[in-house]
This record gives sequence, structure tokens and C-alpha cells, in this order.
Amino acid sequence: MLKPFLLVLVAISFSVTGELMLKTAMNQIGTFSFSNLLPSLGRILTHPRIWTGFGFFILGAFWWLAVLSRVNLSWAYPMLAIGYILILIFSALVLREHVSLVRWIGAGVIILGIFLVYRS
Repeated sequence: MLKPFLLVLVAISFSVTGELMLKTAMNQIGTFSFSNLLPSLGRILTHPRIWTGFGFFILGAFWWLAVLSRVNLSWAYPMLAIGYILILIFSALVLREHVSLVRWIGAGVIILGIFLVYRS
């Protein structure tokens, strides 16, 4: 199961990187407003980090196909929860977001669930 797990980690890493790119871009762009849709879309669609973030999602999707070709979906899909943990960690470290104790406890519960599914 190590090779499929490593493939899952690569797919998740691409997705997490894409999310971080999108968030840093939106931090620079500002609030997305539907009341001012066209200017908001213009700023979003011309920001390089938005396109980079989408690119990472596409790479992650192709890696995910490699995972799906090797293991059961009932095993692989719960492994995606690793992304929740990585987002929590990188949100705190890279984006300097405050992460409450309750969120860290929730992450611990998720880690336990990931461990149980991995071992099954």
C-alpha cells in the first residue's frame, strides 16, 4: 500500500498547493463581490497565482487518476482528508492564520480516522 499512499500524497500536495495559491491570490485581490461582478472577475482572471493554483489542481487530478487506477475508491477517497490536515498546518505557518485549539483537536480526530482507514 506504500506506492498508492505516496501517489495519494502527491495528488494531495498538488491540491493543497493550489489552494494556497488561490488563497494568497485572493488575499492580494481582495473580497470577491457579486455586486461588482465584472471588475472582480477581471482582477481574478488576470492574476497569475489564480492560474497557477488551477494548474496545480489539474496536476493533482491527473495524479488522482493514477491512484484510482490502483486502489479501491473506498480506501483512496478517505485518504484525501490528509489535505485537511496539511491546509490547517500551512494556513497557520504560511498564511499566519490563527488556528484554534478546537480545530487542532478536530485535526487529531481526522488523523485517527485516516490511520484507521489506511490500516484497513
